[in-house]
Amino acid sequence: MCDHPGCSDPGEFRAPKTGHRRGGFDGPGDYYWLCLDHVRAFNAGYDYFDGMSEDEIYSQQRPWSGWDRETRAFAANGASPTPRWHDFTDPLDAIGARFRTGVRKPRTDGKPLTDRDRENLQILGLDADSDRKTLRRRYAALVRQYHPDKNGGDRSREKMLQRVIDAYTQLKDSPVFS
Repeated sequence: MCDHPGCSDPGEFRAPKTGHRRGGFDGPGDYYWLCLDHVRAFNAGYDYFDGMSEDEIYSQQRPWSGWDRETRAFAANGASPTPRWHDFTDPLDAIGARFRTGVRKPRTDGKPLTDRDRENLQILGLDADSDRKTLRRRYAALVRQYHPDKNGGDRSREKMLQRVIDAYTQLKDSPVFS
């Protein structure tokens, strides 16, 4: 029911009780539950700037208000569990890295290629010294090339599309590209 004295309409809208805590660390503040007519009357008489000096009002109304404070995500000392973006060779790795124990390092030379790796690189048309970014770009280009939707519904290249998908799936998880 509406908290306004004498009103029997349902109280669907909340309005803060002035002079009481507004909410914060200890939980939400205290609120009146008002009907539509009484919440409109409350809002018409509510003055956010009541009791503020002219300088305080200006600081709240300026266009860049709030941008001058560092937030935790951008603070220099903010300890964030998310990885740094420049640690990744492929931006898509950043999404899954939060859930792995360590951040993937860029590929270093000297890791041996298996016969299956060489065969899959040949299917994708890549050299043995290709990196993860090149692998991803080539895969995306071949999927666009062989997909039936890009070929007017022609399903004759579907087998090659499946070979490209299988090759990429195996290579992206290969130690050579980790």
